[in-house]
Amino acid sequence: MQEIILQVGALLLGSVPTLILFIFLVIAYQFLVQTPLTKMLAERRARTLGAVETAQKSIAAAEARAAEYAEQLRLARAEVFRAREQKMQEWAADREAAIAAARARAAEQVNQAHAALATEVAVARQSLLASADELAMQVVRAILPHGAEQAAGQAVGGIR
Repeated sequence: MQEIILQVGALLLGSVPTLILFIFLVIAYQFLVQTPLTKMLAERRARTLGAVETAQKSIAAAEARAAEYAEQLRLARAEVFRAREQKMQEWAADREAAIAAARARAAEQVNQAHAALATEVAVARQSLLASADELAMQVVRAILPHGAEQAAGQAVGGIR
């Protein structure tokens, strides 16, 4: 058993330089590789997350602008429809005014035609009354003998 302990002791004594070299390599790895790598990964993560956050903020701003543009577009469309409706009402009012003016002109023409017709009727009546006396005289002349004509003329003149 003594021999085994001596062999283990010799192995341990021979492994001390390897152990020191291993510890040195671990410490060197920690300072030369692990620390810079950890810093770089943290910086990369920060940049990535920062870029993602920036992109999300940009997307939110773009959505807000799109909503604002949509609202402005809706308001502009409403204004166009309101202006169009107002124009339609103005045109309808102009059309109604034109129709009223045409009706007034037509009514005036009808009244003038009635007045002209009444005048023509009065003139025609006067003409007929004058013609009636003349026709009555001609009928009496044609029917009665020559001496009775004068008596009939006086009688026809008195009928009026």
